[in-house]
Amino acid sequence: MNPPWRFGLLCSQTGVTARVETTQLNASLLAIEQLNQAGGVAGRLIEPLVCDPASNPKQFAAMAERLLNHGRARLLFGCYMSSTRKAVLPLVESYRGLLFYPTLYEGFEYSKHCIYTGAAPNQNSMQLARYLFGAYGRRFFFVGSNYVYPYESNRIMAELIRQAGGAVLDEIYVPLAPQPGDFEKAIRGIARTKPDVVFSTVVGEGTAMFHDAFHKAGFDPVRLPIASLTTGEAEVADMTPEAACGHVTAAPFFDILPGPAAAGFVSAYRARFGADAPVPAAAEAAYFQVMLAAKAIGQAGSDDPALVQAALAECEYDAPQGRVRIDRDNNHTYLWPRVARLNAAGRFELVWNARTPVKPDPYRVTQTLDGWPDDAVHQPPA
Repeated sequence: MNPPWRFGLLCSQTGVTARVETTQLNASLLAIEQLNQAGGVAGRLIEPLVCDPASNPKQFAAMAERLLNHGRARLLFGCYMSSTRKAVLPLVESYRGLLFYPTLYEGFEYSKHCIYTGAAPNQNSMQLARYLFGAYGRRFFFVGSNYVYPYESNRIMAELIRQAGGAVLDEIYVPLAPQPGDFEKAIRGIARTKPDVVFSTVVGEGTAMFHDAFHKAGFDPVRLPIASLTTGEAEVADMTPEAACGHVTAAPFFDILPGPAAAGFVSAYRARFGADAPVPAAAEAAYFQVMLAAKAIGQAGSDDPALVQAALAECEYDAPQGRVRIDRDNNHTYLWPRVARLNAAGRFELVWNARTPVKPDPYRVTQTLDGWPDDAVHQPPA
């Protein structure tokens, strides 16, 4: 019997971002199970090698090297925080492996040894900014976690706000593993400055804490929402519906998307991992990147990273969000931007939906705010 293909899965099941990374692990395992049930790839099954780096960049690096150095896996899947991706990439490059990265990020990066399947800033930040400017206003207050992605994401959003003639009233950062009291300064600042929008780049466990503090402070999300790129179904699952209601997120996928591909993915995921299991965009990217990798291996007849990367340039896949493909020029993915608002039940409802997939532009070379039509907005705030 032919030996299996080995996929190294770097997804934290403990630590500050365990909630969302567990969904990425689950989605990766679901894709592998479905492929194996269909006979595997090129006559060989896929063996997942699961690691728990505990949301710690040093452990991500150590576990990635262990997988690569012993030749156990040439293809790695995972990482959530940019700090973990940056810890892993030098090792992947030195061992000539290939990392599939299923998370939105700050852009301004390219590696021949990384396939970026999460949203670049031109696939979420720009659409979110345009929607917020039209629906709420242009005076922003920033709150973020204290690591690389929030700083860079806030820099990009600040540029978009200034381009539109708006203002950033203040910018506050909290520890990556915060306590509820760490948000008191932000709440006081929001009350003092009275912005139109709070832009949150808080990640992990702190997301629900911040929304809870915001709700208890009595702010009205109909007039003043928390808008975010990092608040998906996994984070909302830790909130009360009252704390979640009215807030806004941009992502390529939400678990309420219509259509057989989206519904089938969500149904299969919940049948496998629980009827109430959250299914965020990070999980959807983790799922379709395994499917794309398998398709490329089948086409190349090998898991050699160079051959897989070359084959990926010729592959497309009907992902739950819509048909996706890798841009051969920058290793990022054509994605379908969307904006959604949380309703009184704590469920997302679409308010803006791209009509076509958006070419990834991680360096924001070509696209401007004027490229997004207002008539794509589904509904204004209630």
